[in-house]
Amino acid sequence: MPYQQTNFFSKTVLNYLESHRDLQNFFGNNTDLKGFEIQIQQKNTFPEATRKILVTVLKKQYKEVKISENTAKNIELLQKENTFTITTGHQLNLFTGPLYFLYKIISTINLCETLKQEFPKENFVPIYWMATEDHDFEEINYFNFKDKKTQWNSSQKGAVGRFTTEGLEAVFNEFSKHLGNTKNATKLKVLFEEGYVKHANLADATRYIANALFREYGLVIIDADDKALKKQFIPCIKEELLQQTSFKEVSKTVAKLKNNYKIQVNPREINLFYLLDGLRERILLKDGIYAVNNTNRQWTASEIQKEIDNFPERFSPNVIMRPLYQEVILPNLCYIGGGGELAYWLELKDYFDAVNIPFPILLLRNSVQIISEKQRKKMQKLNISTEEIFLQQEALIAKKVKENSKLKVDFTAQKQFLQAQFNQLKEIAVHTDTSFIGAVKAQEKKQLNGLDKLEKRLFRAEKRKYKELVNSITTLQNELLPNQSLEERQRNFSEYYLEYGIDFINFLKENLHPLQLEFTV
Repeated sequence: MPYQQTNFFSKTVLNYLESHRDLQNFFGNNTDLKGFEIQIQQKNTFPEATRKILVTVLKKQYKEVKISENTAKNIELLQKENTFTITTGHQLNLFTGPLYFLYKIISTINLCETLKQEFPKENFVPIYWMATEDHDFEEINYFNFKDKKTQWNSSQKGAVGRFTTEGLEAVFNEFSKHLGNTKNATKLKVLFEEGYVKHANLADATRYIANALFREYGLVIIDADDKALKKQFIPCIKEELLQQTSFKEVSKTVAKLKNNYKIQVNPREINLFYLLDGLRERILLKDGIYAVNNTNRQWTASEIQKEIDNFPERFSPNVIMRPLYQEVILPNLCYIGGGGELAYWLELKDYFDAVNIPFPILLLRNSVQIISEKQRKKMQKLNISTEEIFLQQEALIAKKVKENSKLKVDFTAQKQFLQAQFNQLKEIAVHTDTSFIGAVKAQEKKQLNGLDKLEKRLFRAEKRKYKELVNSITTLQNELLPNQSLEERQRNFSEYYLEYGIDFINFLKENLHPLQLEFTV
């Protein structure tokens, strides 16, 4: 169904999907096959030396991981000049976090397969970019399972990818109690324990889990918190510190965008953090001196350039610069993300142009609503269509009560009749003094308000009469849309894996079509 009909997507996303004229200057090539053909031409000058470094780093990161033939082949293919990547990124959420983690990665895998069919001379590799340098631990330290929050508490600081997995054994023991002893429950327990209890840090644990779920499809997982990769980014780091290019360019773009759209992120004067174990703090510039916030570290311009040359891994891009870093180190054609991600990418086009890096195609990830056969039968019994299930709960209840009521719980005709009478009175009033006109208008407002109140009172009475219907609708919609939100933002994949096992992922793989640009039920 169209994204518009769900009522869960922002104006920015909906206008982007329509290639609205207000947004056309803020993105590059279109999300169609012609757009990809142009993008391939724009990205085909990607440096051979950067490819070799990328492959070396990936092999090192996969050294202790059981790798599939497809993933091994894809890593090798990255050395070839006719190989391109399709990338999605995600935080290191505990046990993958919300369901849409799966949808992002499957969208990425499926797009690679579609492009291979259309452009057989090129190779396309799906990439999951782990946000290992992120430091928003509160956003990632939990997941929801059957309406209960499973949470990991830790006092560690700095980049989350470097966090030790200390404390996760206790989380595993608690989570295991709620899974039961079925075959799929055992698989989930093994996946969690192998990932979090048997790996030393969160980056390695997340790589293990994502690889276990998607390795057969050739997914390649990258941790960009790496000295060799950061070395490729040194010119951009120096330009950021010395010229503040991102701040200047993104500020201009934000000024244009904010007339029509909500701004997702605002740039800082310097969009880099300083990174050490246990530390990720902003770099500030004041009176020609560069300093790390909340520390005693500081440098002159010449000193900080030496620091960059010697320790590029200590310079961590924030949300404004991370997309540029990605495009510098990957032969990337397209970034697949959610609505919020696409909104901040739209702020970056002028910045990319200013530093002469090709801007990728932006593609909205697949969004999914799962409806079981049992739930579908309930919908049919209640005469609720797929489109109607996405209505606001009060609006849905009102619609169904009115449809089922033997009375007409709608006073529109009476209001129209009343307004017609008052329109006649207004015509008479025109020929008298102004005080009479005011009295007519006041009486009109009073009468219409009275009808509104009577209509609402009648509806409340009918709602009580159809209490069982109201309860059934409320229960069903709460099952499908927990917290009146899309389930993909609330539930964890483990609920469905427990029921369907790996078939759930295979089913999604067969049914998600990233270039259709439609919401999938």
